[in-house]
Amino acid sequence: MYAKTQSTPETVKVQSDNGTLRLQFSTKYNPIFGGKRKHQGLSLKDTPENWQKAIAIAWRIEGDLQHPDWQQLFDPSFAKYGLKSKYTAELKLAAPIPEPEPEMTVGAMWEDYLEWKQPQLQPTTFELLYQITYTNPLKGKVYDRKNHVYLTSDNPLWDERLSGKMGDYLSRFTCCAATKHSVISALSEAFLRLQSQGRTNLTSNPFAGFNSTAVVNKTDKYKAAINADGSLLRWWDTEDTETDPDERDRRAFTKEERDIIIKAFYESDKSNVRQAAPLVEFLFLTGCRSGEAFALEWKDVFLGRDKDYIRFSKSYNGRLKNTQVTKTGETRIFKVYSKLENLLLKIKPVDAKPTDLIFTQRNGKAWYIGQLAKLWNTYELNHPQKKYVYPGVVTQLVEEGRISGYLSPYHTRHTFISLQAHAGTDLFLLATACGNSVEVIQKHYLGINPDATFCEF
Repeated sequence: MYAKTQSTPETVKVQSDNGTLRLQFSTKYNPIFGGKRKHQGLSLKDTPENWQKAIAIAWRIEGDLQHPDWQQLFDPSFAKYGLKSKYTAELKLAAPIPEPEPEMTVGAMWEDYLEWKQPQLQPTTFELLYQITYTNPLKGKVYDRKNHVYLTSDNPLWDERLSGKMGDYLSRFTCCAATKHSVISALSEAFLRLQSQGRTNLTSNPFAGFNSTAVVNKTDKYKAAINADGSLLRWWDTEDTETDPDERDRRAFTKEERDIIIKAFYESDKSNVRQAAPLVEFLFLTGCRSGEAFALEWKDVFLGRDKDYIRFSKSYNGRLKNTQVTKTGETRIFKVYSKLENLLLKIKPVDAKPTDLIFTQRNGKAWYIGQLAKLWNTYELNHPQKKYVYPGVVTQLVEEGRISGYLSPYHTRHTFISLQAHAGTDLFLLATACGNSVEVIQKHYLGINPDATFCEF
């Protein structure tokens, strides 16, 4: 297909179809073409010269259709324009050209987009990321981390028409910079899909141009730029494209804090907490994602002379109550080392079946992140007469000053990767075992070690 060298009309567009050119009429003209979307072949091959001819024809036809006396000027046989149409007899020229319908709202476009997007995504990604993390800002909802609820703000984009001033709303978007970037990218994709289906009269994408990562200083490329969230972006920095907030927050416990947490779970006076101790230790010793540990069965563990590895091939989501593929969709092989092997041998029942889950709650059911989080962090339960507070293991350790600060269960993963990377573990082995990349580990886990020195030979 050849690029256009001049502008085309808004309501009569030139298109290339299987190597030949045709005209596509806007849906506003449907009433005069028997209620159907009209395409008119031009019998012209797709060449630069023919593009110019086609554009000239399109401008002439649109001029007649837009004229107040269009019924006298427009030739439904297209002979006036050097064309012929087999649909001439079907035209209803008595029907007036209606005013264009109001543009679709952002919310209506988004719901249509989600229906199309859902089959392309894993269930957890669709529900947690698209239906919640991305949808709530569009509805003007802000997450209150302290009370774990969404609050309604005064900046809803949901009911705004696509023809409105998107910039006014997007500039006041109530979410973090990373989420804002992802939401606007998704909105842009949704609009382009709408446009390709001919369901909008807008010729330009209202969400384009709002997603620049930083304000670049064009006068000096070596000066730091300013990110959308106000932080500095130095010329050697690259954007972190990870959209999962748990993956982006790569803080870690120290080795000493890790051991204190594991010991606290094992020595708890609560049986349900002690039941979770092997799971917590396993998460710290493998760096696997929690859902991968929840879905692990004994047939996924290979211990012996020739085989010493764990196979991570699935993940359990307690919210959806289903088992699916891993986050990256890949099966990973994790080499077992002595400390991890001792743990597995210690907790494996004598009568364990291959399909038995390795980690279960006291009732025999699979773990899920919500249940583990209740033991990890302080959990409050409100009843009409009384509020019950259940102290979490890690929260208590922070309050007692035994560890420096609180981090979520997901940071067991970041702790393992960070400790292994700084201990000198081969980065390729570490990256493949944890479903990561060497580049991410080098940039986000190693950083600069002030105590590092050159080796002496």
